[in-house]
Amino acid sequence: MATIAHAATAAQQTTADAAPAARRRGIVFWIRRYLPAEIVGTAAMLLAGLGVTIWTDNAAVIALAALVGETLGFYLVLAVTIYVEQSPISRTRRLALARTVMLLLAEFGIAEVLDTLLVRPALLLAGVWLFADPLWGLLAGKVVADVVFYAIAAGAFTLTARTGLRDGSRAEEPAS
Repeated sequence: MATIAHAATAAQQTTADAAPAARRRGIVFWIRRYLPAEIVGTAAMLLAGLGVTIWTDNAAVIALAALVGETLGFYLVLAVTIYVEQSPISRTRRLALARTVMLLLAEFGIAEVLDTLLVRPALLLAGVWLFADPLWGLLAGKVVADVVFYAIAAGAFTLTARTGLRDGSRAEEPAS
C-alpha cells in the first residue's frame, strides 16, 4: 500500500513540476518549434512568388502565389511535427491524425484566417509595391505578417497546452 501511495505522490509531483515548466517556455522552444516550418514556408513562398514573375509582373498575382506557396510549405512541416508529437499518446494512427488536425485548427485556426484573408495578402502586396525587387518586397511583407501571426498562434498554443488538449490529459479525465 505504501508503494501505491508513493507512486501517486511521485505522479502528483511530476505533474506539478511540469506545469511551471510549460509556463516558462523560452525563445529556444519557440525557435525549435517553428523555425523548420518557417524555413520551408519561406523557401516555398519565394519559389512560388518569384516563379510567377516569369509570366507576370502583376504585384497581386505575385503576392497570391507567394501566399499559397508559403501556406503549403509551412503547414506541411507543422502537420508532420504535430503528428510526431501526438503518435506516442494516441492509441491508433487514425487517432493521432485526428488529434493532429484538431491541434492544427486550435493552434492556427484564428491566426490563419486573419493572416490568409487579411494581414498577409495586404502586407505581401504592399511589400511588392514598395520595393523595386519583388524578392525584398515579399520578404519585408512576410516578416511583418509573421509578427502578427505568431502573436495570435503562440497564445493559442499556450491555451491548448494549459487546457490539456496538447498532451492528451484532457481526454483522460473522467466525464462528470
